[in-house]
Amino acid sequence: MTVTTNHETDEETPLLQGPTKKKTPLPWFQFTIVLFLQLGEPLTAQVIYPFAPQLIRDLGITNGNESKVGYYVGIMQSLFFFTQACTVLHWSRLSDRVGRKPVILIGLCGLSVSMYCFGLSRTFWGLVLSRALNGALNGNIGVIKSMMAELTDSTNISQAYAYMPIAWSTGGTLGPIIGGSLSRPAERFPSLFGNNEFLKKYPYFLPCAVPATYTVCAWFITYIFLKETVKSPMSFRSLLFKSDKQKKAESTISTNSETTVYENEESKEKPLPLRSLMTFPVIIAAANYAFLSLVDIAFRAIQPLFFSTPVELGGLGLPPSTIGNILSAFGVLNGIFQIFFFAKIHDRWGSKKVFTIGIAGSLPLFLSFPIISHIARTQGFTPVLWAAVSAQIVLSIVPSLSYGAIFIFITSASPNRASFGATNGLCQVAVSIMRAIGPATANSLFSLSIEKNYLGGYLVYYILVMIVGVALFVASILPNERVIRK
Repeated sequence: MTVTTNHETDEETPLLQGPTKKKTPLPWFQFTIVLFLQLGEPLTAQVIYPFAPQLIRDLGITNGNESKVGYYVGIMQSLFFFTQACTVLHWSRLSDRVGRKPVILIGLCGLSVSMYCFGLSRTFWGLVLSRALNGALNGNIGVIKSMMAELTDSTNISQAYAYMPIAWSTGGTLGPIIGGSLSRPAERFPSLFGNNEFLKKYPYFLPCAVPATYTVCAWFITYIFLKETVKSPMSFRSLLFKSDKQKKAESTISTNSETTVYENEESKEKPLPLRSLMTFPVIIAAANYAFLSLVDIAFRAIQPLFFSTPVELGGLGLPPSTIGNILSAFGVLNGIFQIFFFAKIHDRWGSKKVFTIGIAGSLPLFLSFPIISHIARTQGFTPVLWAAVSAQIVLSIVPSLSYGAIFIFITSASPNRASFGATNGLCQVAVSIMRAIGPATANSLFSLSIEKNYLGGYLVYYILVMIVGVALFVASILPNERVIRK
């Protein structure tokens, strides 16, 4: 007997409905809370970027060898994503069962504790443990995307993802400013903190404490006001102490997943087994999300390292405060652009074109590094140099367009709404692996290019351009049109 599935029926439904269908209003109160609590992650990630190279130098583990700074910075940045790759799928699948809210609360707690620990670390291994704890305890990135999908439908999903970068852009703006201006406060603000022995002993605690404390506030707001979006979530007690009847029922569903899940109407609203999620749309969406993340994280990791590296070694030799201000400019511009233009661009061009254009926009970004370095070496810090840096910041907005587009592909690839968490978690595993590889590899290539003077110290940029070429090929496999689960 041929079974017609809901998934097959929906394949002919366009993702964004035509102009004749009225858009569903966004649930603004809950939507705003989701954006607010999401801000904690980019804050904790971005705050360390301006001072990370200087922190490694202060620890003395490079013994004054400037070319080795990139290796240790890359390892420190990659650890978060490595541990996240090991746990994010479990957190996402757990949220399909017990609900989004309890898992988000656990993630916020993990973010806060790990950032306090990072600020109190005085050894490289202390930093390693803190970043590993940060990634392992926080699975919110996949869970929040699932909640966003559950708060929207096909008429307003592009609008929702246009606002979603607000959190990341705000974090991208405030994080570098906080990290750059509040690091080593006893030296930067002697009148305020010059006599504070604690901040002299822990010069990077203050910038870490700000996002950690924000995350504590987000935890209380989430606990009090956020509503659950999963239908009929089970309690942790029910999950841990299942009855024999429950275990038998779940075993039956798992064993007959290919037929029972689709034939039984009730099971359509239940989370599917992991192997049922390994469909072609999910795999392609995950692969493209992974390559986008690799390209993006490589650029974000190299940029502050390039800015802090001495001019004679191919960088700009800027202090953390200046680096923080430059990075925050991207956050402001990206937030404005995404809010006002993403939905319009997406509605006109579609998900695949927007995603592909975003990936292609990374090509001039990587090629701009050798140009900026050449200007700094030959002309010094002239208006031409700052114009080139400004152009790089403006161009870095383009790849960010790809995120909203790929999130829509991932949402539409989920076999049913009850499996949004697992689908996002599965994609996030691939992304976390790439993000774990990206900073360590890119920064190591940066240091190797300088140390061995490969291609004038620019080898890293040409390799990254080739990776962008591979990402464009993978993007070409994306379907021209996707749907979202009703």
